[in-house]
Amino acid sequence: MIERFVTEEKESLHVAVACGGTGGHTYPGLAVAHALQERGHRVTLWMSGKDVECQTVEGWQGDIVTIPAEGFQFGLSWKSIRTLFRLFRAFFFALPMLKKDRPDVVLAMGSYSSFAPVAGAIFLHIPYVLHEANVVPGRLVSMMSSRASAIAISFEASRYYMKHPWLTETGMPLRIDLQGQMDHQAESEGGPFSILVTGGSRGAQRLNEVIPLALRQVKASGALLRVVHIAGLNPLEPIQQHYAEGGMNAEVLSYVHDMEKQYQTADMVICRAGASTCAEVCAFGKPSLLIPYPYAVRDHQMLNARALEKAGAADVIAQNELTVEWLASYVMEVMEDRSRRTNQARAARACANVHAAIDVATLIEQVHYAKK
Repeated sequence: MIERFVTEEKESLHVAVACGGTGGHTYPGLAVAHALQERGHRVTLWMSGKDVECQTVEGWQGDIVTIPAEGFQFGLSWKSIRTLFRLFRAFFFALPMLKKDRPDVVLAMGSYSSFAPVAGAIFLHIPYVLHEANVVPGRLVSMMSSRASAIAISFEASRYYMKHPWLTETGMPLRIDLQGQMDHQAESEGGPFSILVTGGSRGAQRLNEVIPLALRQVKASGALLRVVHIAGLNPLEPIQQHYAEGGMNAEVLSYVHDMEKQYQTADMVICRAGASTCAEVCAFGKPSLLIPYPYAVRDHQMLNARALEKAGAADVIAQNELTVEWLASYVMEVMEDRSRRTNQARAARACANVHAAIDVATLIEQVHYAKK
């Protein structure tokens, strides 16, 4: 358990936050970076130069270091040899930068782009903290956990997969634009039942095919529905056509800038089970159906989903079991059972830690003072 403390005089630290790669690492890393800045610390973001990072760090007031990196490749192949070479090149690029502007603590959010700054921290004897977003640890956390000063976890269930003397459940830091927006609006009486569908930017083709057809069946039964379907990078036209043919009140989008509004107005959410999505659904206290991405490394999305299911905070179905008929029946059952939605929403809120970014920032401070 993290003790949230404030002291009148506190040493200003320099913290390097390695959070490049995907939005699932960048957004929570940036949330912690802002929490550290608010406490008077200097923060340097370490990124990998991916396109997704440009929008994420827009408006960031602080230093940014960019070191090109790519994901780990295992097995004997030219691609794995090339990846290994690039990892070592990134390490030798990062090392002199860490020496020149030595941070007091390094925070790694677990992406492949964290390898070089963490390896440099080990070489230079700089304390580092790892944050694991999912139930099962990723490759970077698994590789670097033994020398970490502390490890922050998002799920209590991660204790089964990791052993470390300083393992602390902080939760998953929420995106800056979602923090402070978790006012739980009551369901509207007599209005349309609002469903938010989000499959992420990849791997959602099956959801985009099945969900519109299933919700058309629900509407055909006489239900009054409103749907917001976030399709990511997938083509919008086929999805829009499915809804239009059913005469549905549906908005199909690639991306939304007001995600807090979408969560607030949704009566239920149908989504993947990435760590950030799970944290957001819980923070907003929304009943949800989780359909884990089946090709996630170490099946981590299914393990995330099962953790919330065990807590009574979500329902789960594997993608290969998802059919139009099953989903239509499920949605109608959920719509008809208000107490079920209320209980699931309450359990979801109980799983949330809206102070996760603050708690990770506190953990970093504690690591620094423990090492002095």
